[in-house]
Amino acid sequence: MANNKKPMNNLDNKQLGLLIGGVVVLVVIIVLLCVLIFGGKKEETEEVQETVAEETTEESVEEEEVTEEGDISLLTGLPIDTEYVNKRPYAIMVENTKPALPQYGLNTAGVIYEAPMEGGLTRFMALFDANVDLEKIGNMRSARPYFVYTATEFDAIFAHIGQSVHAENLLNTGICDDLNGVKGDMANTFYRTSDRKAPHNSYTSAEKLKEAVEKKGYRDTYKEGYTGHYVFAPANEPVTLDGCDDAAVIVPYFYENKPYFVYNEETKTYDRFEYQSAEVDAVDGKQISVTNIIFQSSEAPSGIYGGTQYVNFPLNGKGVGKYFTNGKVMDITWEKAGDTEVTHYYDANGEELKINRGQTWVCLIELQHFEENAIYATKADYENR
Repeated sequence: MANNKKPMNNLDNKQLGLLIGGVVVLVVIIVLLCVLIFGGKKEETEEVQETVAEETTEESVEEEEVTEEGDISLLTGLPIDTEYVNKRPYAIMVENTKPALPQYGLNTAGVIYEAPMEGGLTRFMALFDANVDLEKIGNMRSARPYFVYTATEFDAIFAHIGQSVHAENLLNTGICDDLNGVKGDMANTFYRTSDRKAPHNSYTSAEKLKEAVEKKGYRDTYKEGYTGHYVFAPANEPVTLDGCDDAAVIVPYFYENKPYFVYNEETKTYDRFEYQSAEVDAVDGKQISVTNIIFQSSEAPSGIYGGTQYVNFPLNGKGVGKYFTNGKVMDITWEKAGDTEVTHYYDANGEELKINRGQTWVCLIELQHFEENAIYATKADYENR
């Protein structure tokens, strides 16, 4: 007998259509929800990834700016245009008597040497990178042998107006390329002004120096293999001299001009004073301020050339000294193997001294006066001395 009842689990066509439609709608809703939720998160994730990538790239660029050496000056360790990085510097003799003040261009120099002269005076040799662009440099004066030897350490073109007899004999050996203001062929390289009396009114300019070098046919690039005079600390790892003694005020023994340096906390440099006032560069009107100071004592006591009044300052051999930076002081030693060899400085561990990037001032100290130099931990100590 036939059974006309439909099974309980079977659906008629209408019910089945409704069920299928409902499932489709549900699936569509689920898909839309997934798109909204996971798609949004994907976009958000991509945005985060892009942001992280951008920040990482920026950090990498900043890191490169800090750590990348690039083209640096061999005098200061600071950036210099590529066209000048291998160009020889100028070593210029500058007078340091009261009638010669203020001098022109010292804040532009990369390195300045101060050394004793006859009569208790000091004289400067200022070293300028080849990119110097000054219309007035000086006041210029005559040379001494120890300045000539020092100029060769920097492979510099040496500019001066006259010289002592011993310096003349040395220059005649061809030890360095020099521009001498008392020679007739250099008449256009130096000039005098009317605002001061001779001999305190002699100057030169960057343009005149460059023209003179070309006229003389001197080599304008560093000699092959020359790597510089100083070892500079990385730009992002400056020398702090942590653990060393404080040195807020530094007083070299020079008794005629009575110079001293005061540490400036804001600029992290030493401001220069002499003749009882701030020493100012007439070019920019600013006080002379330097990053590094080195006291370099002679190995043996200095003397006087026989039959003359001229100081004989020995440079070769080994000796002691002090390095000042960041308001601190460290004892150092130095070695110079020969007349034209570079002086090397060493720290207390015997490692070659690293100095901070910036301008360096070197005081050549006579051994017999080395203990007369004074160092004060604070400005108050100096004022209450």
